[in-house]
Amino acid sequence: MDTRYLQTFREVAKCQSFTRAAEVLGYAQSSVTMQIQNLENEFGITLFERWGRKIRLTHAGEALLAYSDQVLAILDEARGNLSEQAQIAGTLSIGTVESLAAFFLPPYLQKFRQEHSRMRLLLHPGICHDLRQGVKEGKYDFVVVLDWLQEHPELNHVNLGEERLVVIAAPGHRLSEKKQIEAKDFAGENWIFTEAGCSYRSIMEAVLRDAEAPIDMTMEFGSLEAIKQCVAYDLGIALVPYIAVAEEAEKGTLVILPFSHPEVRVYRQLVYHKKKWMSQPMRHFLELLANTEESQEPKSVKMG
Repeated sequence: MDTRYLQTFREVAKCQSFTRAAEVLGYAQSSVTMQIQNLENEFGITLFERWGRKIRLTHAGEALLAYSDQVLAILDEARGNLSEQAQIAGTLSIGTVESLAAFFLPPYLQKFRQEHSRMRLLLHPGICHDLRQGVKEGKYDFVVVLDWLQEHPELNHVNLGEERLVVIAAPGHRLSEKKQIEAKDFAGENWIFTEAGCSYRSIMEAVLRDAEAPIDMTMEFGSLEAIKQCVAYDLGIALVPYIAVAEEAEKGTLVILPFSHPEVRVYRQLVYHKKKWMSQPMRHFLELLANTEESQEPKSVKMG
């Protein structure tokens, strides 16, 4: 079957007129009529019925129109993805959490842009659950999350290494002089948490519940900078990625409390859909991240 027949059929359905469709497509009306007849013969159905002076789709025609839209969309995608232009230009949409966007991804994004200067990079902030859902829905090409290691039947996860989590406090905090802190020592502390749904917040809350260390009061912010400022003013303590507070800890504006727990662990993970078609620039970006020294897959990445 000539796929142009589907394009003609779709235009006739849109215009509800053979004559108007022929004008739009630049065909003779007889050519449009012949193409529709060929489609009807191919499927053994009637596609249109007369309705006064106009025509309208039959039930079979409506079904074929839906299939036609899908087929033509896939063909358009194939033409775009397989063209030389698509290999060197386009948009790479990446979802990630704030700490990785600010402190982990920039050097990789810089290197990628140096080699693919015509690619447009879009970074979208979010929490891990929402980011994964966005990959499943096709909203992002990739997401980079901080979470415990996990698997999903629809998604590929590339482990980029563990990200150290630390509890921070203002200088002079009552716990800062202890040599080792247990979860139970946090009883009654004011916590400043990231927004609900953040993976490492959920982990810490579970650890505190198990240790029967009740939280006296909490504040919640979606911004790491806001959290750090509030901690510096001794409004509470917070669990954050070390990379986000390394500079403040070195300067002494924040202190890292001597706390560790085997369950308070997260990993940087690159996530993409197993059915995702990879252009050459997309493959290159994936390999840039997957080939970091800490990556669990340093030499090759299995493409879904």
